[in-house]
Amino acid sequence: MSDVELVKKMLRAVLQSSKHGVAMARLQGDYRALTGEVIPHRQFGHASLESFLRSIPSVVRLERSSAGEVMCFAGVCEETAHIAQLVARQKTVKKSGCSKLLNFQMRAKSSSLFSHNGSTRTDKRKAQVKGILFNRCNLSEVVNNPKAKGTTPLALCQGNHGDNFQVLGWPTKIHHHNSTVLSSGCQKPVNRADVEVVQGRIKQLLQKYCSGVWLSKIPQLYRNMFQEELHMHKEVETWTHICTVEKPGSNNIVDRLVYPVSEPAQKPSTVPAVSLCKTLAINIPPSAQKSQTPLSPTSPNSTKLDFTLPETPKAHPPLLITPPSTPPSHQPLTPEIKQKLRQLLNKYSHGLWAHALPQLFQEAFGCVFPQYVLEDLSLLADTCMVEYPMPENRKRAILYALPCQVQAQPRPRPPPLVMPCTGNHVPPLMIPTTEFLSVLVMEASSTNNIILRFVGEVYSKALEVLEEAMLQFYSTVGAGLCLLSQKIGQLVAVAIEEDAVLRAQVHQVTEDNVKVYCVDHGFFEMVSRKKILQLRDQFLTLPFQATTFQLAGLEPFSTDAVVLKTLDSLAVGRTLLAEIVEREDTPLIVLYDTSQNEDLNVNAVCLKALQDKSMENPLQENSVYTNVCVTNVCSDGSIYCQLPSRGQAKLKDIMDKIEAHFISQLTWELLVFKPFCGKVCLAKHKGKWARAEIINLHGSQVLDILFLDLGLPASLEVSELREIPPIYLKELITIPPQAVKCYLEELNADGSVWPPEAVLWLRETVLNKVPSCMKIVKLDETRTVHVYLFSGNGAQDLQSSVNRQLASCPFWKRDVYFSKIARVSEPILPEAGDSSYTSPAQSNALTLPPPLDLPLVGQNMDVFVSVACHPGHFVLQPWQDLYKLVVLMGEMILFYNKQEVTQINIRKNNVYAAKIDNNWHRVLVKGILTNDLVSVYELDYGKYELINYSQLQPLIDEFRQLPFQGISAQLAGVKQGVWGEEASMVFRNHVEKKPLVAQIESVEEGEWPWERKISVYLVDTTQEDNDIWIHNIMVEFLDEINRAD
Repeated sequence: MSDVELVKKMLRAVLQSSKHGVAMARLQGDYRALTGEVIPHRQFGHASLESFLRSIPSVVRLERSSAGEVMCFAGVCEETAHIAQLVARQKTVKKSGCSKLLNFQMRAKSSSLFSHNGSTRTDKRKAQVKGILFNRCNLSEVVNNPKAKGTTPLALCQGNHGDNFQVLGWPTKIHHHNSTVLSSGCQKPVNRADVEVVQGRIKQLLQKYCSGVWLSKIPQLYRNMFQEELHMHKEVETWTHICTVEKPGSNNIVDRLVYPVSEPAQKPSTVPAVSLCKTLAINIPPSAQKSQTPLSPTSPNSTKLDFTLPETPKAHPPLLITPPSTPPSHQPLTPEIKQKLRQLLNKYSHGLWAHALPQLFQEAFGCVFPQYVLEDLSLLADTCMVEYPMPENRKRAILYALPCQVQAQPRPRPPPLVMPCTGNHVPPLMIPTTEFLSVLVMEASSTNNIILRFVGEVYSKALEVLEEAMLQFYSTVGAGLCLLSQKIGQLVAVAIEEDAVLRAQVHQVTEDNVKVYCVDHGFFEMVSRKKILQLRDQFLTLPFQATTFQLAGLEPFSTDAVVLKTLDSLAVGRTLLAEIVEREDTPLIVLYDTSQNEDLNVNAVCLKALQDKSMENPLQENSVYTNVCVTNVCSDGSIYCQLPSRGQAKLKDIMDKIEAHFISQLTWELLVFKPFCGKVCLAKHKGKWARAEIINLHGSQVLDILFLDLGLPASLEVSELREIPPIYLKELITIPPQAVKCYLEELNADGSVWPPEAVLWLRETVLNKVPSCMKIVKLDETRTVHVYLFSGNGAQDLQSSVNRQLASCPFWKRDVYFSKIARVSEPILPEAGDSSYTSPAQSNALTLPPPLDLPLVGQNMDVFVSVACHPGHFVLQPWQDLYKLVVLMGEMILFYNKQEVTQINIRKNNVYAAKIDNNWHRVLVKGILTNDLVSVYELDYGKYELINYSQLQPLIDEFRQLPFQGISAQLAGVKQGVWGEEASMVFRNHVEKKPLVAQIESVEEGEWPWERKISVYLVDTTQEDNDIWIHNIMVEFLDEINRAD
């Protein structure tokens, strides 16, 4: 039998078993499951599978379904007619396995600790993987932000088909509308006996809920009843001998009601109408269920990924909570409470932690939020969506407004500078989808009306090409195209100078001159009527490049002369980095000058220009200051002090008024819902409101602040911040920060970390004690203050100073302290008395997380390459679980940043929490070095770091649940050996900080999770029509090097 006849025979076997046909997207997978091979359509001279199928109508009949999907049916001939009749009598419908999503958009921006702010994000194509569209974001823009102050990413990606992504620090809710979407995981084969067991349990469960239950609720009920996960809940709908599935009458409900088959299929008498706007919430499946048909790395003709992705089972119940089938024991929420909750969630468009509701309700609405609702969030099914970012912790949930309830409150916008024009069609200017944009600031007449231009290949470079073409055209062919009669609003070409012809719009016409607005450069110009030329249609294909933005945080001071003068000196005429805080018709942005060693927040500098320096206490050398209050002691020994001043007295008066305002007024309008770096707001310190500046963002829920008048950093949730009441805003902004940073003279002031005992001793001695006295002995060029500090306001004898007392303490000798650190190398074993929540000083809980689940050999997974040294060593992260890591690191920041500095014994090969670049990471201690340094390995990122020993803390059990996300790997398909720098650089340029598809070639297990190593093929799917196999690139590069030698 010829090859083609054998393929036809196998195709008939696949298609004849399905009564309702097989989707072309799934056909390769079903064929491979039967034969162990893919359909070799290229071998038969066909470029695509569909072309081959259409060439054999006697075997395959193709039809398009109502959803637009190509379906394959078995062709009927005399030999197979009897089989077709048997199949037609089948009662059980076999699902195609493809998960259905609806036109989706990932939820709002997240400022995460993963963003790349300086470069343009690459648009990722939706790679068609066996008929399933997999939208891929470029996480290199989301991970390892070189500038973002910790503001991670407000990462927004756009696929080539127009579906917008925004990457959050949380599990994304995907709202889907009539398209078929595929993840990179595949369902593992299911044993028939297992199916029967599950069916029996489902039948038992439905007998308990005989009045009906939501289909999406079944996995949760199944887990609660049988203590196991339901991995085939999508198939429940097809088990007609077990249950009856019915769609509710409302068109707004996507979910289904399930009844036991033995009972009459009647709807419950009272089912809350869950208005979901035809939205389905899909949970991202864990990597444990990933399974794919292998790619074909050895095939020279393989230019496009072609593997099967059947429907991935969910390991956890859908994150959209649906109403219980039995009446709740508590009273239902009143409409008033539901409406207030919707208002809150509309305000917090990026989600709100459920545990924050009681406090917010009390402050914003002056009413109590029912506590029992927090114990059963399913009561909120018709009010909001509920997500559990860490499924093993059901007490931590994020609430989101239902999509149909989100109501944007538009900001005041400046009038457009380009008037509507008839007869000419110019495409609109599309704002790049990245969060951080390179821009050229053109004009700044107001902070609410900043005119700028995007810098980039399709923006400024395209404009240069256009203007060169215009100059050449109007210097030759179009030299005589003068426009004798001009009309207001008319688009024209203007010969501004001899060597420049610009696009413009007429705004005013006088007898001899015309006032025009240059639409690409953002300025007005009065020119002679003789310089006005006809603008040809060929020069209208590029959007007008000048566009308007607003500066965040400066809205109340938009026309202040001091602000505008500062803005003009810092921004106008310069290329800066713009962070988009809010995307509307007139986006809200923060500008950064990245030309210096440290990034300069232009918005924050403009705001600080409003400060009244006369409210500071003038500092002079050899001066003594009494009634000094020490407000903070830092780990490097620097202290923050409040000195008596006119500003401090005014600050106290205003803050007292603000306290009274929050007590007497409802503060609904003062909730902070769009945080950004440099924003000045209010946060509570020891039960009282204090001024705070946002200095770092970790995802959409956690941020770092600095209490301006205390010099005290803190980590909070967004819901804990409040806006400054408008009636006090201008007064409060003019008061300079009242905390002065000082260094203790005679003690090291090089910025190195002090021993923990010294920091604790200093805090106990001076922090928030009776007013102290200080003597300034030196003010250097940077206004760094060096002082002697004295307890009380008595005599200033240097021997009695806090400086000399600390210097005489035995623990001040840091080498004495460091000798206490254990330098041992021993296996990781649990120690007696370990506890999940012991204090950091005692915690040595050495329980390790479960190993990371990987697909089987030959199967595929979506990954992000966090580190790439060379093809013999790089580190992968599972793409779909990255949001869990963001949540975990946010929780670690909240926990560890509130802990006191403690002494711990550091042991080699033990796991700890380490503070690295303002974030807390899970690390493995690799070595204890001299100079107080410790070598650590980031278990989730695969990086090696040298940190000070004081930056280590015990890793409590709560943060040991998520598997370590970094996987060591080597590239398959190439001969491993010593890699030269050139080859390593080529490899890094193709894979590092990029999302790719990895096919598992082999897995080498280790004694510990970080010792595991895998060999994988890597595939770059960013190109529209061609998948790039990385090993092929390396082989070709090595061949060229060898030929050159």
